Amino acid sequence: MNVDTTHALTILQTSHYKLTKQRKSLVDYLAQHKDRYTDITTVDSYLRQLYPGVSHNTIYRNLKEFEEVGIVETHVKNDQMQVKYQCDYANQHHHHFVCQNCGRVTEIEMCPIDMSFFESQLPGAQITGHRFELVGLCAECQKNSD
Repeated sequence: MNVDTTHALTILQTSHYKLTKQRKSLVDYLAQHKDRYTDITTVDSYLRQLYPGVSHNTIYRNLKEFEEVGIVETHVKNDQMQVKYQCDYANQHHHHFVCQNCGRVTEIEMCPIDMSFFESQLPGAQITGHRFELVGLCAECQKNSD
């Protein structure tokens, strides 16, 4: 087990989740693919190969719990839910650039959104979060397309 998964497993324990072999395998799989979003159906297929008796509902519930405790980040692409391992535990509020060719995800450390602009347009509303994402071609894909 590497350092990346140790941190995630510690979060699960402190959040009072049992460290089952299925959860450990799920964390390991996600950590191995941490630079890209993965379709939830792909994650589901992988885990069901390892543990044929595990249900789809169990896998999806675990992913939802992982999101709630900050181990994974979610994303929607073509109406398909995707998931990736948390890329920055120290700064969970961050944004991404996603390459539309290779799928590589790069963290953007600065938040470009001024929430006061939106708060003034939504009097009485409570904004609890936002998502900002840039898409395009990464430097490698751009270089290869020239």
